Amino acid sequence: MDAYILIGNANTRKTSIVRSLSGCFNRSVRDIQLQSGKRPVRFYARVGALQSTRTTVDEFAEEVARSRCEAVLFCLSPSANKTDLLEYPDAQAYVTALRERGWRIKAVAVLGQDSGGVRAPNLRQHIQAPTAPVNVTARDVRAQFGWV
Repeated sequence: MDAYILIGNANTRKTSIVRSLSGCFNRSVRDIQLQSGKRPVRFYARVGALQSTRTTVDEFAEEVARSRCEAVLFCLSPSANKTDLLEYPDAQAYVTALRERGWRIKAVAVLGQDSGGVRAPNLRQHIQAPTAPVNVTARDVRAQFGWV
């Protein structure tokens, strides 16, 4: 599974960016054209940080598998869920668990400054995301992800 991840604290506009990039309201399958591809890629897009929506790694992996998509766009909070640190850990723990399942982390966009400890060669910080117009941040993330 190819994964495109948005990481950010509350009020960094994660939801708005996912909606802007994919057109989905909550959870949806979308065709997205990559700059490098001749045909659109089937994406599963999900709004809301996994920790905030109380979704474990296992639950999310099963949800994505049911979608029968080639790629996924989703959000993580940098920190663990305050009421259940083990079930809904920080962003780094989610990314590590997904990599262990064979997922390929294609790009990580950090909205604001806190990456939650995630390290990746394809990670970019969008420091102005909390205050910049949503369409400007969405344009920058789209370019980072290599989407048309």
